[in-house]
Amino acid sequence: MIRVQRSDDRYRGGDPQAGIESWHALSFGPFYDPDNLRFGPVIACNEERLAPGAGFDEHPHSHTEIVTWVVEGELTHRDTAGHATVVRPGDVQRLSSAGGVRHVERNDSDADLVFVQMWLAPLTPGGEPSYEVVRGIADATPYALPRAGALLHARRLGEGERAEVPDAAFVYLHVVRGGVLLADAEELAPGDSARITDARGLALVSLAPATEVLMWAADGTSD
Repeated sequence: MIRVQRSDDRYRGGDPQAGIESWHALSFGPFYDPDNLRFGPVIACNEERLAPGAGFDEHPHSHTEIVTWVVEGELTHRDTAGHATVVRPGDVQRLSSAGGVRHVERNDSDADLVFVQMWLAPLTPGGEPSYEVVRGIADATPYALPRAGALLHARRLGEGERAEVPDAAFVYLHVVRGGVLLADAEELAPGDSARITDARGLALVSLAPATEVLMWAADGTSD
């Protein structure tokens, strides 16, 4: 089964006067929808746009796997576990907040910053926070997130190129840029997402010269 959510149907958030624009694909913060709390392990998929100098001041997280994909610009990250990095397009950043950590996310450059941040529920709460950045992740190598029992597949495609959708009980697909035809049936544009249950033998085809798609694949519960 495939359920499509269009970009315009996401919840609008952020603080435009502070240079922050946000779009939430799932129930998030003040945007509460009991029928849209999670899909598989994915509990948030947020597109964030930060103007130069804008950002999120230090704030806490716990019992959440936070994975960030930069689309444009540079993201400055600092946390109370002592990590300070700059994340760029093509990098995958992972913060396992575990029993609790605080962090800062900012655009310290002179250009706009766009990133997609995805939160996943851990299989087991608690533990010690951990952090990593994988630079220039390859399309053919999924990023494993064992704490959430999930794999992130990043695909960059030229027009007409085809990619397989992972076979899994739950696949959450988000179009970052470009567009795709999913399963010969659904056309998806930037910001659109598809929630696929019991994915088997599905594929997508790029409809644009430069398409970028993120897919989380997982087995297990959707509750």
